[in-house]
Amino acid sequence: MRRRDFIAFIYGAAAWPGLAFAQQKRIAKRIGFIAHAPLPPVKRFRERLQTLGWVEGENLIIESRYGEGKDLPVFAAELVSMPVEVLVVWGTPAAFAAKRATTTIPILIAAAGDVVNTGLISNLARPDSNLTGFVALNVDLESKRLELLKEAVPGVSRVVVLANPANPLNRINLDTARRSGEKLGVRIEVVEAASPADVEGALAEIKKLRPDAALLASDTMLLSKRKEIADFMAEQRIPAIYPFREYAPVGGLFTYGANISVLFERAADYLDRLLKGEKVGNLPVQQATAFELIVNTRTASAIGINIPREILLRADDVIE
Repeated sequence: MRRRDFIAFIYGAAAWPGLAFAQQKRIAKRIGFIAHAPLPPVKRFRERLQTLGWVEGENLIIESRYGEGKDLPVFAAELVSMPVEVLVVWGTPAAFAAKRATTTIPILIAAAGDVVNTGLISNLARPDSNLTGFVALNVDLESKRLELLKEAVPGVSRVVVLANPANPLNRINLDTARRSGEKLGVRIEVVEAASPADVEGALAEIKKLRPDAALLASDTMLLSKRKEIADFMAEQRIPAIYPFREYAPVGGLFTYGANISVLFERAADYLDRLLKGEKVGNLPVQQATAFELIVNTRTASAIGINIPREILLRADDVIE
């Protein structure tokens, strides 16, 4: 080999590791994300991922799909066929759609309801399937929300529950609400909305019923219509309690539940571990243990309710 060719060979060989690294760096991890809508917790999820070193467009591609009902199985099948390395889902219906679509791709539940009683997961400590993630609810929450309504508005005897019949969590929560209502001497009446298009009609039905108070079911479809629902409750002067803190800034009177944005941040940590090779079975399903009460005194004043001092002292946040 001539000296000039030898030198070129040596320099070229020296560049191979750097070239291989650059090519490896350009190979981004692809994940799927299924939810009803790009609601506020999704932003916290993306921010946490960036903190962990995952930059969209560089080493991470997020295939987001937003929709409901019949769309969810279609989205899940589409993402599985790409394929993606992990499916991230928000909400019980999205989790079921993902579970039916794949038994091999890891499914990360960023937030969902009762994953055991709905049949999503059988073992929380060591998931025996391809699902893991975070549970926002416990079985006592509907009872506690009713108790708060009764304490804040002592004369309450009829409470309407606005629920989504398409959500597998719906039956479990309604059963809990009815049992709690019997103990508290409160009659539970249910009004259902299975899609955003149904919400207007459901609110009109509530207006006819004229309940003493209202309880919103834990459902991301209803959450996406939070402004319309909160405005309606204020206009009709109906005291209402909501499951997610995102209702509070748009005028929700009371919210009591887990902070979903915090669960999404923790889900980003799980995703980081999954993308780095961690097995689903090593990531136990985690249940929310801290629940926050937010009181909107502006709404209370607008609908003519005096919030008891004891409730205000217990509140984690008060919107004045």
